[in-house]
Amino acid sequence: MGVEKVLFVLLEEYADWEAASIAAALNEEPEQGEKLYEVKTVSLSKEPVTSIGGFRTLPDYALDEVEDDFAGVILIGGNSWRKEESKPVIELVHRALDAEKVVEAICDGTVFLGMNGILNNGAHTSNDLAELQRAAGENYTGESRYLEQQAVRDGNLITANGSANLEFGKEVLMALEAAPQEEIDEWYDFFKKGYYEFHASK
Repeated sequence: MGVEKVLFVLLEEYADWEAASIAAALNEEPEQGEKLYEVKTVSLSKEPVTSIGGFRTLPDYALDEVEDDFAGVILIGGNSWRKEESKPVIELVHRALDAEKVVEAICDGTVFLGMNGILNNGAHTSNDLAELQRAAGENYTGESRYLEQQAVRDGNLITANGSANLEFGKEVLMALEAAPQEEIDEWYDFFKKGYYEFHASK
């Protein structure tokens, strides 16, 4: 089948810590089996974007350059998702959902989905229900499906709050079957428990 692309959508002032660990896990070859994915970055244009932490990233693609040869789209949180200029990203989200590819959003990326009516028909989470309702307004009617969990997967849609980069990463890895389940569990436990507790439990 070959190596497939996973697209990380990074807007200005993106939350670099939400992207780093899952990107590394997707981009490296698993201990068992072949490498299945490569990480590619997408933004509104190919101009550099700067993260909240000050990292400057040169996107691989502008939105209008993205072809259909990708396995998933990940909306990394940050301070630009509620701005008018973020709206064109919704076309890429719809393309992915229509093609039954995986769509993942963390932190304010989930708010963007709520603002565009994507969270109304399936289980999901975000940073806070009241804030999601306030930001999304009448476009959001999915409050009965909101779960107070770190990360939620419903079919091909994964959502997480901003403190859940590890839980989010685990769900992404499982949804994409990026590695054997045992390796995914070990990846999660190593970073969640920490070096000493992880090795003590082995």
